[in-house]
Amino acid sequence: MDFRLPESARAVRDGIGEICSHYDMSYWERCEADKRWPEEVWAELAKGGWLGLAVPEEFGGGGQGLLELTVATETLSASGSAGGSAFTYVLTPGFGAMTIARHGSPEQKAGLLPRLAAGEIETCFALTEPDAGSNSLAITTSARLDGSEFVVNGQKIWITGVQRATWMLLVTRTIPAAEARPRTNGLTVLLVNVPEAVAAGTLSYRPIPKMGANTTPSNMVFFDDLRVPARNVVGEVHGGAVVLWDILNPERILLGASALGGAEVALRVGVEYARQREVFGRPIGANQAIAFPLAAVKAKLELARLMLYKAAWLFDRGEPCGTEANIAKLTASQAFWEAADAAFQTHGGMAYSLEYPVARLLADARIGLVAPVTEQLLLNYLATQVLGLPRSF
Repeated sequence: MDFRLPESARAVRDGIGEICSHYDMSYWERCEADKRWPEEVWAELAKGGWLGLAVPEEFGGGGQGLLELTVATETLSASGSAGGSAFTYVLTPGFGAMTIARHGSPEQKAGLLPRLAAGEIETCFALTEPDAGSNSLAITTSARLDGSEFVVNGQKIWITGVQRATWMLLVTRTIPAAEARPRTNGLTVLLVNVPEAVAAGTLSYRPIPKMGANTTPSNMVFFDDLRVPARNVVGEVHGGAVVLWDILNPERILLGASALGGAEVALRVGVEYARQREVFGRPIGANQAIAFPLAAVKAKLELARLMLYKAAWLFDRGEPCGTEANIAKLTASQAFWEAADAAFQTHGGMAYSLEYPVARLLADARIGLVAPVTEQLLLNYLATQVLGLPRSF
């Protein structure tokens, strides 16, 4: 067993860390307060080739795996974005480039991957629906074949990055859920050209007001007789479950990495305040009531990192990683929440002041416990699929 990061992952950590070192916490605070995308960071990531990290070398990318992408996401989040802006980094190289590279047609790969690698285009991912929630197989957004095109009708919710995306990976039903045998049959993933669909009036969206993570807008998205060429199917018609399952494990791992980076930020903020703030003639960090919760967070953070790296390592080798991916997402999200809570308590009454970043960290940390999958469903997976306990539904 070798727990050292490979040279490729260390290079990613150092390269992205160097870019992010130019932007302090106040930069990320301003982006959040202004609800502004961090264009400066994104431009430097594109210039350095970091948006093409998961794109095969033959298409102009870095040819790296999920482990390197995990380290990249963690590093970006730990720089101060604390999960908010790191999420769109997950969307473009993770869901976009990796999915197209693994499941796209030769034409899709040749047309999209070089542009994704260069940062010329971005992607978003559309699965969740208002009436389906975590029950992905119950989605009702329909795609009906009409000649050489699919006609799509329905709606999605909590779709992040539509405003910036050129292409959307859209999960549809080509066989209604009530008729699908097995239930996983009849899902089809389509590539939708977002600007063209918006211009045609067949795709519209409405931003959702949020309590945090406002550098990346999330949206309700509506499809009204949206026409998508049949050549834009990713994978096989009716066989989108294969693509979807292949997305969900990296999703858990990468969003876990985003949460892990956020936990590092929150812990750093809490520790710095505990060192500097003096009460009764000494730093408050000298008090075990302050020090021990921060120390406990450090332990949980490191445990989460081990599982994240293991899950990504398994994925890159084509080995089963569902259990590890779910545990990694669960523990990293919990570590972020506990880190933010400990930082909040360490700051005492000043935590309520927006002059400090604690309120933002607490809001961002809470997201990970419910999205994109609740911790209860992660625990349900472990209970039924790993421990063999009876299903509750």
